[in-house]
Amino acid sequence: QVQLVESGGDSVQAGGSLRLSCAASGYSSYCMGWFRQAPGKGREGVARIGSGGGVTYYADSVKGRFTISQDNAKNTLYLQMNSLKPEDTAMYYCAASPWSCSVAGTRADFVYWGQGTMVTVSE
Repeated sequence: QVQLVESGGDSVQAGGSLRLSCAASGYSSYCMGWFRQAPGKGREGVARIGSGGGVTYYADSVKGRFTISQDNAKNTLYLQMNSLKPEDTAMYYCAASPWSCSVAGTRADFVYWGQGTMVTVSE
């Protein structure tokens, strides 16, 4: 049974940092990603990383502030978020795709999803 369990969401002030974690089990993926969904908005891709960790992609809105990484020994995906802004407020989801990250560019390419962890950034 595939399980993706996120943790690390919290309420922080603008300029602060958080690290999200996603513990994965029961599945080997070519591409892992983080998505987010702000209240009243659609789910958008934030970052994704290939199974070898050497290939990463970021949304323009988070480039230079967020870093995606993974620890294959622990089967855990991370998202380090620095210089947080109020517009980063959203539910953050971990997701897994059976395709390589160069192909898995949209939400529809990700088959398995976690339940989400909430990040709230205040002024």
